[in-house]
Amino acid sequence: MKSFVVGRVGELAEGERRVISCDGTEVGVFNVDGELVAWYNQCAHRGGPVCQGRIYHRVREPVDENGETRTLQYDLKRKNIVCPWHGWEFDLRTGHHPGGERFALRRARLEIADGHVYVVV
Repeated sequence: MKSFVVGRVGELAEGERRVISCDGTEVGVFNVDGELVAWYNQCAHRGGPVCQGRIYHRVREPVDENGETRTLQYDLKRKNIVCPWHGWEFDLRTGHHPGGERFALRRARLEIADGHVYVVV
């Protein structure tokens, strides 16, 4: 296994991301609500550069007792990332697709040492 420097601890601000190359394998590191998460930059759908996609609050479509929807709402507690190739969405914290855990991003390992954040691949 090899380690690759992401940056200094605290350098990645809330809501920011950094996509780094680890000997040709790209990994995206994100600060999500103060927690660092890392995903391989490969969409579970067709391998697109998911870590470079748009980030926004998860959209919910509430269904009433008649099975109808009237509006869309943002879930302010959840953030999704959207793959720029085909629009597949994934929870930025868990890596799961809203349709189920069968489709998920692959988590990369992070380590903190000597005041720096590293990706280990």
